[in-house]
Amino acid sequence: MLPHWSIHKYTWTSPDGKTHNQIDYVLIGRRWHSCVMDVPSFRGADCDTNHYLVIAKVRERLAVGKQAAQRFDRQRFNFRKLNEPDVRKQYQIEITNKFAALENLNEDEDINRTWENIKENIQTSAKESLGLHELKQNKPWFDKECLGFLDQRKQAKMQWIQDPSQSNVDILYNVRREVSRHFRNKKKAYLRAKIEELENNSKIQNIRDL
Repeated sequence: MLPHWSIHKYTWTSPDGKTHNQIDYVLIGRRWHSCVMDVPSFRGADCDTNHYLVIAKVRERLAVGKQAAQRFDRQRFNFRKLNEPDVRKQYQIEITNKFAALENLNEDEDINRTWENIKENIQTSAKESLGLHELKQNKPWFDKECLGFLDQRKQAKMQWIQDPSQSNVDILYNVRREVSRHFRNKKKAYLRAKIEELENNSKIQNIRDL
């Protein structure tokens, strides 16, 4: 449907690097086919497979409600830090100082404005003392060392794509095996640490973290 160079058309390469084929597609309803701007295969993505990532560039208008958009802008504070005595004391001092300043406000002031001041002081104190809650990663054990192994595998794969010789095939196979072994060991070490953490929380009756 779309004009491309041959290297951006095929989506699969045989292990020997000699056979190329187009076996992966993007399907879309006839009603929306004009929304598709471009569909190339992306050879640079490293998914540790003989298939290449197929990317679709789609043009479409999406209506997002105002209330739904505001829901994603809310800040989440790290309330777990309140378990630490020093942090809890610091937060109490911050919130006390903020509310002490509100006592001098005029009684005739608009109640909505007063509520906005109270809310702003609470959020400011929480942000300064507790900080924001960090979103959980899908793989907590994945660190910079793992990124380095991924780069090695990607370089080996790109070298195999440019020159599908037997030596490059062997190099890619060895790198894949080494990277998989490293990831397995990382994951096992992380799971062992989590199990020990669960056992310790159970012994000291730390139900919240358990």
